[in-house]
Parts: sequence; C-alpha cells; structure tokens
Amino acid sequence: MEQVYIKDLKDHKEKEVLLQGWVYNFRSSGSIAFLQVRDGSGFTQAVVVKDEVSEDTWKEVERMTIESSVEVSGVVSQHPKKEDVFELQANEVKILQLAEEYPIGKKEHGPDFLLNQRHLWLRSPKQASIQKVRNTVINATYEYLAQEGFTKFDSPILTPTSCEGTTELFEMEYFDLGKAYLTQSGQLYLEAGIFALGKVFDFGPVFRAEKSKTRRHLTEFWMMDAEMAFYSHEDSMKLQENLISYIAEKVIERNLSDLEILERDVEKLKKVKAPFDRMTYHEAVKKLQELGSDIKDGEDLGGDDEDLIMKETDKPLFIERWPAEIKAFYMRKDENGLALCSDLIAPEGHGEVIGGSERETDYETLKKRMEEEKLPMDAFEWYLDLRKYGSVQHSGFGYGLERLTGWMCGIHHVRETIPFPRMINRITP
Repeated sequence: MEQVYIKDLKDHKEKEVLLQGWVYNFRSSGSIAFLQVRDGSGFTQAVVVKDEVSEDTWKEVERMTIESSVEVSGVVSQHPKKEDVFELQANEVKILQLAEEYPIGKKEHGPDFLLNQRHLWLRSPKQASIQKVRNTVINATYEYLAQEGFTKFDSPILTPTSCEGTTELFEMEYFDLGKAYLTQSGQLYLEAGIFALGKVFDFGPVFRAEKSKTRRHLTEFWMMDAEMAFYSHEDSMKLQENLISYIAEKVIERNLSDLEILERDVEKLKKVKAPFDRMTYHEAVKKLQELGSDIKDGEDLGGDDEDLIMKETDKPLFIERWPAEIKAFYMRKDENGLALCSDLIAPEGHGEVIGGSERETDYETLKKRMEEEKLPMDAFEWYLDLRKYGSVQHSGFGYGLERLTGWMCGIHHVRETIPFPRMINRITP
C-alpha cells in the first residue's frame, strides 16, 4: 500500500493509500467517526464506519484523543459536496502515540496563554498557514533576486559597532577585543560586496534592543537587505515595487488555501501591483496635518501617522525625500539637501515594510557626516575605504520579513508571523 501525503490525495482517487499524521479534531455518533487529520502538507477527513472496520480499529477510534499521531489506511474518495476536496474512507486506524489531554481547547484563549503554548499553538491551521505564507515570501524573494542577477552575500551577525550609530544594541564581551554587538542590519557589509559582485543581498536574523511593545516590533526578527551598484534612488524604488508585486503574486498563486483559512481578502492582495503611489515627505506631512495629525515638519512619522495617511488607499505608498537630519548618515542628499530615501508604507494598517536610499559616495562628504554624528571613526574606517577605491553610485533597501508576512496574511501583530517571537517581555518558549 502506498504512503501518500494529503496534498496528493487528488492523484489517488478510488485507490487505497496510507496516511500518516495527527488527529487535530474528531467527532463520533457511536457508529461512525470523522477524524480531522493533518500531515504538514494539508488537511483531510478520514471517515470510519464501525460496521466496516475491525473491532481493533474501532477500539482505536474510541480511545482517540486530540493531537494523537496516527496511521490511517483507506480508499480515497471525492467529498460529496466539495469538488476539489478529497477524503479517506478508512478501513484501518492505528494510533502511533496517544496524546495526553491537549492544553489548547476550543474555547477562546488570551494571547499570553497562547504564546506560552507557542510550541503547540503552531499546530493550529491558522498559525500553520501563516508559516506557509512566510515560506513563500522567502522563496519568492530568492527567486526574484536571482532573476535580477543578485548574489546571496552573508553579512556577519557579530559586529564591532552599530549600523546607524544607535545605542539600542545587544552587547557582549568579545574575548580580548572589547565589546561586540548583535547586528541590527547587514547593509554596510553589503556595500562592500557590490564592488566584487555588482548586486548582492543578505537574509538573516537581526536584533534591536529598543524597549518597544507595539504590535509591529520584535526584539529578534528576520530582514532582507539588498544593495546594487550603479543604481539610483529611482532605480531602487522600481526594483522594490517589482519585488513586492512578485511576492504578492506568488502568495496568491501558492497559498490560496492558506489565505482562505486566514480569511484574507485576496482581492486586496491582487491590487499590489507596480507602479506604487508616491509622495514626498513634505507632501505627506501636509496631508497628515489636513487629516488631523499633530505632526510637525521635520518630525518622523509614527505608526498612527502611517495608518492615517493610508486610510483612503489600498495601494502601497512610497514616501520619499526626507529631511536628512532624521535619517541615517550614509544617505545621499539631493540638490535641496533632502535625503534620497524612501519608506514603503503598506495599506490596511500594516505600516512601513521597506526602507531604502541612495548611498553617499563621496569620501569627504561621508566622513564629515559621520563626524557630525560623533560615530567611532576607527570602527568605520573600512566603510570609508569603499569611497576611496572605485566609488560608484549605488543604492539599497531592506524589508522586515515579519511585517511583510503580516501584510500578506492580513495579520496585524507581528508576533504571530515568526515561529517563536522574542519581545522585551518574552524569551520563552
């Protein structure tokens, strides 16, 4: 008898197969039982009729508990009411491990309880679907950047200083060399990579020690950074919108059943197509003031401002050309002294998902800006070197995987978009 995965049941109609998985729910009338089974590839129903199975099999059904692991053999049949759904008419059920009473019941549970049981909560259809969408976002990113000629370039996680001069870092003693820090971005190291490889990206965990408890912040999260030689600010924005459009397209294509489980409005995702809307920082501030925000010119946009400015649109929005004073030292300025940078704001209350800019290429200009920021020049000497040996126009950007996944899923708290969230008040399980 062939062992198959649930996702492949449609290819075995009217054939006898063996399934291995977990019973995540069941009900019985005394003479017929319906086992809801998952195996990681999908979900199905196994129908067990008492009079059509052995006494031993029915005894297994009678002692069944939620989350028991099982082997079920039977004939694949089409669901009587759903054309594209296939189930199993079971003739044998074997319990591999009888689960104890499952702590996550059908009643409503609070977020703290569920996060304490995160190792089990991940098994729920909704949480599993979020992780599948996350996987598609990752794979689609690799696919698109490979098509565009990018090379994967691994930046270090341990660094001698911060990327942007912030103090919100996790520090540690590094043998006899003094302090080391967990990275908050691989960007500066990626800039070194472009002079050898042209277009590079990294994808890995980053760490922020800011004491924030908002729904959009994690202490440990995953970030994709990309850097491109001979790219202008405008070139970079076009690449960003094409990448995000590609990711949305692949999520719809590969995760339609997951989006249904998540009750995601797919029509809204279908609107994520390049080109995206654009607005300058000063235009954004003016509009926000008209909408009732108390933001002042020269101030950064908060989460409430991002939500407010997106209230009337369902397309992503680039807010570009910000005051250089509130942006990072490495950003090049335009003829008006504004930073050649942009933040991509997602609709539906998902906030900023990408930050990017054209980088300063002149040695003296960059050095002066770093001195003004009082950055440790010794630690950045190698970075300044990049402006001495073949400096060229270049740009880059980065997206936060958890925020982007949350947007694709319609999930507004990023703690559900990473397998085991790390926040300022949580480091377990």
